Amino acid sequence: MKPILIFTLCLIFTSFVTEKNGNNLELNESIRLNQVGFYPDQIKAAVILSETPIDRFFIWDKKKGKIVFEGLVSKSETKTLSGKTAWKVDFSGFSEQGVFEIGIPDFGKSHPFKIDDLVYSELGKASLKAFYFQRASVDIPEEYAGIWARKGGHPDNLVNIHPSAASQSRPEGMTLSSAKGWYDAGDYNKYIVNSGITVGTLLSLYENYPRYFAELNLTIPESQNSIPDILDEVLWNLDWMLTMQDPADGGVYHKLTTTKFEGMVEPHLAVNQRYFVQKSTAATLDFAAVMAQAYRIYKPFTPENAEVYLKAAKKAWKWASENPELYYRQNEMNETFDPDVVTGAYGDQNLSDEWIWAASELYISTHNIEYWNILEAANQDYQLPSWAQVKWMGFYSLLRNENSLTQIPQEWLSMLKINLISAANSYHQAGQVQPYLSPMGANPKDFIWGSNAVASNQGILLLEAFKLSGKAEYLQSAKVNLDYILGRNATGFSYVTGFGNKTPMYPHHRLATSRPELPPLPGFMVGGPNPSQQDKCDYPSDVPDESFTDLACSYASNEIAINWSAPFAYLVNAIQAIETSGK
Repeated sequence: MKPILIFTLCLIFTSFVTEKNGNNLELNESIRLNQVGFYPDQIKAAVILSETPIDRFFIWDKKKGKIVFEGLVSKSETKTLSGKTAWKVDFSGFSEQGVFEIGIPDFGKSHPFKIDDLVYSELGKASLKAFYFQRASVDIPEEYAGIWARKGGHPDNLVNIHPSAASQSRPEGMTLSSAKGWYDAGDYNKYIVNSGITVGTLLSLYENYPRYFAELNLTIPESQNSIPDILDEVLWNLDWMLTMQDPADGGVYHKLTTTKFEGMVEPHLAVNQRYFVQKSTAATLDFAAVMAQAYRIYKPFTPENAEVYLKAAKKAWKWASENPELYYRQNEMNETFDPDVVTGAYGDQNLSDEWIWAASELYISTHNIEYWNILEAANQDYQLPSWAQVKWMGFYSLLRNENSLTQIPQEWLSMLKINLISAANSYHQAGQVQPYLSPMGANPKDFIWGSNAVASNQGILLLEAFKLSGKAEYLQSAKVNLDYILGRNATGFSYVTGFGNKTPMYPHHRLATSRPELPPLPGFMVGGPNPSQQDKCDYPSDVPDESFTDLACSYASNEIAINWSAPFAYLVNAIQAIETSGK
C-alpha cells in the first residue's frame, strides 16, 4: 500500500476515534495557550510540555460537539528554562468563530478559548475599569461595581505635613486636603513617581487611538459626559496629583502615605494618619511630564483645566531646575526625621531619563527651545520603560507628534526610529526560537519584580514599531506577548484576574484579600514570575519563569500595581483598536 494512502487511512481512523471521544478527554494543564482567545486571522498557537513524543492534535468545537480542525505537532528546537521539552501546536489555518478546545489523543485537552473578531473587547474594558476599582476618597456603588461595591476610604482631607516635607509656608504638622487618586497597588498609599508613568502610559494610549476611545463605555459615573471614559478615569488621578504640588514653589511631594503599610482590611477601616512626604526631583519631573501631556490632550475638552496643567508643569520644571539632585532616599530621611516611613520608596537615583521625559512633553506642548536644548544631546539608545526608566516615554511622544515638531532635525528623529526598530527586531527575532513562542522570556533577565509589565511594555514597543513601519510581524509579536500573559507560559496561569480558566484567585491586593467571600476584582494583571522571591512565600519553583505563586502573601509575584496595569491596558486596548480600525 502506498505511504500517502496509509497516512490518509490513519487520518480517517484517528478522526473517527477522536470525534467519538474528543469531548471525554480530561483537562491537561501541560497544554499551554491563551485562555481568552484569538482573532480569526491571526497566528494561533499553543505549547505542550511533554517528554513523550506528540504528533497530532485536533480542535474541538464545544457548541457543535465535533472536531472541526486537525493538524500535526512540531517539536521545539530549544528546551524551557527548567529543561522541559516543548511541542508547538499551530492552528493558524483555522479561522471559524466560536468556543473551542485543543485535544491531543491519549494526552488530554486544553482550557477552552474563543476565536472572535472582538475577542479582547471585554478584556480591554476590564483592564481600564480596574482603575475605577482603585479609586480613593469615594464610595464605589453597586451600579458601577456590581458585587464589588464598597464603602469609600481615605478621604485624605486631613493629611499632615511630614517633617521631611516642611517649609516656611507649610510647617510640620500642618493639615491639608489631597483627595482622589488611585491606590497605588495592593496597598492604599499614593505615589507620584508611580502615578507618573501610569498616567503617561494611559494618556499615550489615548493619544495614539483617540477614535477608538471616543465611543468606549467603561460604565463609570462619568460615562454620560462629553469626555471619553478613559480620560475621565485618568482625571481622577490627575486631580489628586495637582494637590501634591506646593503652590509656593512648584515642588512636588514624593508620596502621600501612612508611615507603615496598613493591614489587610477594607479601605474604610484603614484609618491611620497619612502624610505628605519630602519633595523630590524625580517626583517633580514626572509630574511636569504628565501635566504637559495632559495639557494638550484635555485642551479640546476642558481648555481651562488644560491651562492649569501647563502652568503646573512649567512651575514644576522651574523647581526641578533649581533643585536638580534632590533624591528620595528613605533610609537617610528616617535617620533625620520622625516618624519613620517604611512604605514604598520608588527611590530613583538616576534622573537623566526624567529630565528627558519632562523636556519632551513640555517641548511638544510649548515648542519652547529651552526644552529642546535638553533633548538635543540626549542618549537615544533604546531602553524599555519602567517607573525608574522613563526616557522612552518622552521619545515615544516625540515620534507620535513629529509632524508638529518641524524644528527638530530629521536626522535626530531618524536615529530614534532606527533605535526603536532595532530593539523591536531583537524582541521579534528572540520570540521565534523561545519555547513558549514569545519575545517575553527569551532572556531570563525579563523575570524581575513586575515581569508581566515587562511583557506588556515589550508589546508596546512592538506596536510602536508596527505603527512606524507598517510591518505585520511587529503587530503579531505584540499579540504573542499577550498570548504569554494570558496563559501560554511556564506556569499555565492567565495572569489577569477573571479572564481565563486558570487565573490568580488570591492576589496580594487589600481590596480583594479583605473580602475573601468574593472572587478577586476582575481585569487586574498580577506581577508575574520573579525569581528573587522577596516576600519569602512558598513558591513551587525557583526557575525564573516558574517563580510564581498564587498566594496573597506574595507581593513579589502576585501583587497588582497601577504601573503594571497601565501597559497591560495599553497592549490589549491598542490591539483591539487596531483590529477594529482594520489596521
